[in-house]
Amino acid sequence: MPRLALYALVVCVLATAAAVLSFVRGSWLGVVWVLLAGLSSNMWWYYLKRGQAERRASVTE
Repeated sequence: MPRLALYALVVCVLATAAAVLSFVRGSWLGVVWVLLAGLSSNMWWYYLKRGQAERRASVTE
């Protein structure tokens, strides 16, 4: 897994945990954490797919 994809996955997991804790404590700040988790999830997917495409391209050359 590419390094940037791994970092984005860690941020996604931490933002999700922070969102859950914020909502459990009754804070609306959890909405920001949910948005950050969604953004980092998209970044993880993008970097994962880009890394796979680069690997496939280097094998076929």
